[in-house]
Amino acid sequence: MIHDKETLSSLSKEKREAIGLLSIGTFLEYFDLLLYVHMAVLLNELFFPKTDPHTAGLLSAFAFCSSYILRPLGALIFGYLGDNIGRKSTVIITTTMMSLSCFTMANLPTYEQIGITAAYIVTVCRIVQGMATMGEVIGADLYITELTKPPIQYPAVTLIAVFGVLGGTVALGVASLVTSFGLNWRSAFWLGTLVAVIGAVARTRLRETPDFADAKRRIKQAVIKAKHNPELLTRSAIWNEKVDKKTALALFFIECSWPVCFYFAYMYCGNMLKTIFHFTPEAVIHQNFTVSMIQLFSWLIVAYLSYVIHPLKILRVRLVLFLCFVVLCPYMLNNVTSPYQIMAIQAFIAVFGFMGTPAVPIFYKHLPVFKRFTYATFSYALSRAFVYVVTSFGLVYLDVFFGSYVVLVVMIPTATAFIYALRHFEKLEKASAHHAY
Repeated sequence: MIHDKETLSSLSKEKREAIGLLSIGTFLEYFDLLLYVHMAVLLNELFFPKTDPHTAGLLSAFAFCSSYILRPLGALIFGYLGDNIGRKSTVIITTTMMSLSCFTMANLPTYEQIGITAAYIVTVCRIVQGMATMGEVIGADLYITELTKPPIQYPAVTLIAVFGVLGGTVALGVASLVTSFGLNWRSAFWLGTLVAVIGAVARTRLRETPDFADAKRRIKQAVIKAKHNPELLTRSAIWNEKVDKKTALALFFIECSWPVCFYFAYMYCGNMLKTIFHFTPEAVIHQNFTVSMIQLFSWLIVAYLSYVIHPLKILRVRLVLFLCFVVLCPYMLNNVTSPYQIMAIQAFIAVFGFMGTPAVPIFYKHLPVFKRFTYATFSYALSRAFVYVVTSFGLVYLDVFFGSYVVLVVMIPTATAFIYALRHFEKLEKASAHHAY
């Protein structure tokens, strides 16, 4: 049996428009979400009380984690909406939430003006943004996964990740401009509000995905038949389809991998730039912007390669290269003599670090349609909440004991989990290919 393959030339106008709208929407969401993250070195001083360096580090970690700790709750909420109301409605709701939180931060008084209330409000806004991204990023990935077929499916879904990186890169660029030229930081959040509103309006043009619409139709038919014979509904395959526990665990391990690399590349190395080379917040933002540009172009290359090379093979090659780097990383960090060496380390992590891209559609297709949104969002949310809390708070203390070897303390367990997950999905792919013929 030979499966139909979908190429770029065979995509309908409607599908191309959907990919474009979702890609642009993801760019807008990540721009808004990461705007505060990359301006945290400046904004934390405005919204949080001034204190000693250790406490300041904990407050900075708290500000960073605030958008992640309640993501699992957001995942359950938007997972339910996505699996019951539909993919389209969910991504519109999340974009609207993002615009409202960005609008609030654009008008929020500072700590000097209203005291600790400013810290509370900005934390709530970060939590709302974090919850909103649950329906956004997974909704866009699932929408395109269910809309297209391989091999175009892999670069199309990877394009969502690329536009997410682009959103973060532009957020860094805006942060760099604001801090370098003394512009009003509020103007950046006004821009974020505007682009989020545009994204929400544009997504009203989307239609529901074929997989979800077809599954809904089959359930409706089963319910109609069940009125005459209720046992037909309980025996329906789509109604009783369950999530394999090993697959759910493997997906969680995959989702845990990139946050570790992101934190080390942008936050941990950024802190090294401040402590070793006495970089100003503006200089850290500028160097992170350069690293983000490198990451953006590398992911574009990965998107292209996924069209001609199976995504799981790409992950395996990248895994081997990054493992070699991890072993040498403590030595390199202990012997850095210039910020350019730090940049090289940041760039390597951003390009070759553990991540699920471009194999995301492969992971999602092994989840049942009516549980796909919930499990995908919850795995994504739980992984971010767990990893960012452990790394941002844990490294404040672990770095004191282990120094640069803290990289191995965190990366070795991450690598072990990633290898287990990759092998699991490789087995599933082989089994599905065997059943297809």
